[in-house]
Amino acid sequence: MRNEVKLANPNYDSSKIEEFKNVWVFCEQRQGQMMSTSYELISEGRKLADELGVKLCGLLVGDNVGDLAESIGGYGADEVIVCDHPLLKNYTTDAYAKVICDVISEMKPEAFLIGATNIGRDLGPRCAARLHTGLCADCTHLDVDMPIYKDFLRGASTLPEAKIDGMATAKVMGKDHDVSRDLKMTRPAFGGNLMATIICPRFRPQMATVREGVMKKEVAKTPDKGVVKKVDHKKYTSDADFVVRIIEREMEERKINIKGAPVIIAGGYGMGCKENFALLHELAEVLGGEVGASRAAVDAGMADHARQIGQTGVTVRPKLYIACGISGQIQHTAGMDGSSMIISINTDPEAPINKIADYAIMGDVMEVVPKMIKYYKQNSK
Repeated sequence: MRNEVKLANPNYDSSKIEEFKNVWVFCEQRQGQMMSTSYELISEGRKLADELGVKLCGLLVGDNVGDLAESIGGYGADEVIVCDHPLLKNYTTDAYAKVICDVISEMKPEAFLIGATNIGRDLGPRCAARLHTGLCADCTHLDVDMPIYKDFLRGASTLPEAKIDGMATAKVMGKDHDVSRDLKMTRPAFGGNLMATIICPRFRPQMATVREGVMKKEVAKTPDKGVVKKVDHKKYTSDADFVVRIIEREMEERKINIKGAPVIIAGGYGMGCKENFALLHELAEVLGGEVGASRAAVDAGMADHARQIGQTGVTVRPKLYIACGISGQIQHTAGMDGSSMIISINTDPEAPINKIADYAIMGDVMEVVPKMIKYYKQNSK
């Protein structure tokens, strides 16, 4: 049934798309610390808002988060909407969804971005259902402007040039629909074997959860604190919204931290077997880095899924990325081509990875890597 949960705005209608304006980003914080993905989305949201000619707003929910609100402006937010309440300090699905949906029903943004974190993956679908709109999950690319989107297709798809040039409309309910102001949300499909671009032409806000690390965090060209607007939590919440309360939290430290590693030694199917990955772990230890893997290597049982890099894994931007025995298909390179320096080790001079590598070493990884380990051990203090 539509809108089973009562919204703050009784006249809210997601199909009246002309009433919706501005780009919003859910700025996720935990224990008073802003998640990096929030800054990434603010940076990306700034580009989308500029393409649409509208404002960019950050939505911040928590307790005593005023100082965090000012930092969001430095990444391009025009406004930061803050809902502050002691019982919002820790995330609970019902309370956060209630606040966010009520604020959206009144202020009506045309696009709403959420990080595809554990919280975002829980929050996004619930908000979309309450707001009666669509959600594209686990996006890796976002566009509004058609020329920019077409340039993206030319580099990331196998579509013929004529097909790309002719894109301007989409069939919606049997009629041609102008997609010039629609958010083009691109995500992996069919296990990462192809990329699908989704639009939400009939309802607003257009909602997307975006994978961590795929968007680049950039300080705004003209950093500003942004206008901070505090909303009255009493208008959107009641005691009934806090029937679930966090009594105690136990945080377990992440054992594998690929996303934050400055150096990543990644192995592909060309490593041959799980035992050979021990060499990569040894090199990573010498260089103070982490070990990653391609999907092919993970599927073959050579590495844990937590180490998988690419469209169906994590996206990384280390200072140094050493690709060992990785062919470099688009499914993998989409998750690491933002690395500051890329070194490939491969026996195939025509391997796609060599096209994006800063340095390509032609040789067997089982011969090259031991030499690298020996050299670094001899020359490191």
